Amino acid sequence: MSITIKSASEIEKMRMAGKLAADVLEMLEPYVVAGITTDELDKICHDYIVDIQQAIPAPLNYHGFPKSICTSINQTVCHGIPSDKKLKQGDIVNIDITVIKDDYHGDTSKMFCIGEVSQHAKRLVKITEEAMYLGIEQVKAGATLGDVGHAIQQHAESNRYSVVRDFCGHGIGKNFHEEPQVLHYGKPNTGITLEAGMIITIEPMINIGKKDVKVLADGWTAVTKDRSLSAQFEHTILVTPTGYEILTLRTEEQSRFE
Repeated sequence: MSITIKSASEIEKMRMAGKLAADVLEMLEPYVVAGITTDELDKICHDYIVDIQQAIPAPLNYHGFPKSICTSINQTVCHGIPSDKKLKQGDIVNIDITVIKDDYHGDTSKMFCIGEVSQHAKRLVKITEEAMYLGIEQVKAGATLGDVGHAIQQHAESNRYSVVRDFCGHGIGKNFHEEPQVLHYGKPNTGITLEAGMIITIEPMINIGKKDVKVLADGWTAVTKDRSLSAQFEHTILVTPTGYEILTLRTEEQSRFE
């Protein structure tokens, strides 16, 4: 599959899908507290996407995934399946939302801290979010994917964390996962050159311990092999002639980009 350059009308649809995905995370915030199960969070999101947004939760039945969102707690790196497990004080959890509206996908995730979390968990979440933003800031027509990956890797490793290699960002549009693959490590001036109209996700997964992960018997849930904490943030990004546009920007982030 080749990389698609989105037309003006496709970009408009991607803006809408991205906004809806961001809206789901904003809507969910008050519910993400100790004592709630990830199944309950899944139902809240499913009903909101389907009934309120008149949209489709992309993960549901995607290659057999059984739920409408991914919930990845503590040492779970990504693709955690919602269950009857309750969130508890001190947990960190990534909630990953992908919405399909008018055939186009908006994909985003963020970390939630449940009550008072440990200093090292808080620091991991902060550095991971910063790493994502540093990657995003490299995006413009003429830059390379290596520039993006390098910025993320450098920030993570300079803070003595590791970057997960087994999963990466991706092109996105009518398909959930399109070309190119967006690695979260790399060397400057290497890899594919970005062009205006490309839309990609940047979604670094950063571990406190080693980078190695394993996928559990359910075929989805990826965890750190050394059981260390992992964090992830994700945005859907449009490449513009002079820079980037974050299609999944939440209200709480807007002041950062003014």
